[in-house]
Amino acid sequence: MSAPAIPLTRWAQGQLDALAAMAPGAALPEAGALLAERAMLHGLTVPGDVSCRGGCRFHRTRDGWVALNLARPGDRELLPALFHTDAPVDLASGFAPLDEAEAVARGRLLGMAIAGLCERPASPALATSAQGPNRPAPHRPPRVLDLSALWAGPLASRLLRLCGGEVVRVESRGREDRLRDTDPRHFHRLAEDKRSVALDLRTAAGRARLAQLIAQADIVIEAARPRALRQLGFDADACVHAQPGLVWLTITGHGIAGEAANWVGFGDDTSVAGGLSARLHAETGEIGFVGDAIADPLTGIFAARAALEHYRTGHGARLIVAMSGLVGEAVARDPHLSQDLTAWNARRGHPVLAPEAVPC
Repeated sequence: MSAPAIPLTRWAQGQLDALAAMAPGAALPEAGALLAERAMLHGLTVPGDVSCRGGCRFHRTRDGWVALNLARPGDRELLPALFHTDAPVDLASGFAPLDEAEAVARGRLLGMAIAGLCERPASPALATSAQGPNRPAPHRPPRVLDLSALWAGPLASRLLRLCGGEVVRVESRGREDRLRDTDPRHFHRLAEDKRSVALDLRTAAGRARLAQLIAQADIVIEAARPRALRQLGFDADACVHAQPGLVWLTITGHGIAGEAANWVGFGDDTSVAGGLSARLHAETGEIGFVGDAIADPLTGIFAARAALEHYRTGHGARLIVAMSGLVGEAVARDPHLSQDLTAWNARRGHPVLAPEAVPC
């Protein structure tokens, strides 16, 4: 008998099947391969209370658990402020007297990627913040402008490229994609067959060139927090209102509404915020992560389908995809999740394998 696929693989495959139906002849990877892609590149194992890559860990609080992601340079420098101390920080003793909700609120106020085991997503999987003028339904593959970095956005544009789209990826000089240095193999796989343009968005010339690229695009993909775009002089909603048929895809950790707009989120912690680890705990009694930053590939797959679906109608819109909300929706809709989580938990410490790589 084969080992279990990564939980939510069936849900993700349904999204890929819907994407493939809009692009007959496209050779799309299987969902299991995409969810396991990075883990397979590096021989990672099924995680426990530490994520596959080691940057995100669960910590016990007074009344629950939090997942704290220290993936960025400088994250550890925020720990004294998180615990209101000038003394050397021990994470176990620091979290122990705090309530889960208090720890999460403190961390998010400091700009840390943190999630509580018992929280619920702050935003839906998909929202629309602007509707633009329509144009006749197109009869050609889309021109895609990818302004995103790391995993979810680049995967969405990679899938659109496999569906026939022409993809231009923009890398900002001075704020390069960290994945290029931290995981060059994965970076190059995601960037394959895309045209790359490097712009210095700190200059007027760089911003003017970006405005030209936006005007030529059918689909724009970005994953910046709202204030980052505004500081560059770009208003996504205004672009959608002005450009007939433009589909602007914003990928966020937790949406763009209210306080959640400023919360930082990456694939491991947003999967916790979406309720996936809580469901694992409910099914097995164990605390742990599910998959390798699973919110990233799930979001990339879903975002590609949503963007192409809107593009094909000719209806311009700004689509907001919240990674935590998306995980919450997938958790709620996958009827096989309970059995998959139980099987997944039993394989802790074993290699993460895509279905086609699993021995019988």
